[in-house]
Amino acid sequence: FSGVLAQDVLLALLELQDTLAATTARAAGRNVSLQDVCYAPLNPSQPGVGDCAVSSVTQYFQNNRSRLALTAWHQDGKEHGTVDWHDHLIYCV
Repeated sequence: FSGVLAQDVLLALLELQDTLAATTARAAGRNVSLQDVCYAPLNPSQPGVGDCAVSSVTQYFQNNRSRLALTAWHQDGKEHGTVDWHDHLIYCV
């Protein structure tokens, strides 16, 4: 994997998403944050940042650095080896 699907790019994307989620702005005399303007179909009346719908490749890892870094031993018949985020992404898409 290279380009936008390189692990360092995905980690940078996670950092950017965290920064944007924590950003506030002043509008109409009050502080406005992501949960004030996001689409939150599962909790539309009082959404928290975690309720906001985010369309991102990082969703395949629940927007979690630890899950992106996970590896596991896998054996399928005679084939065996370590699987990581590459395999998880291929399996999901």
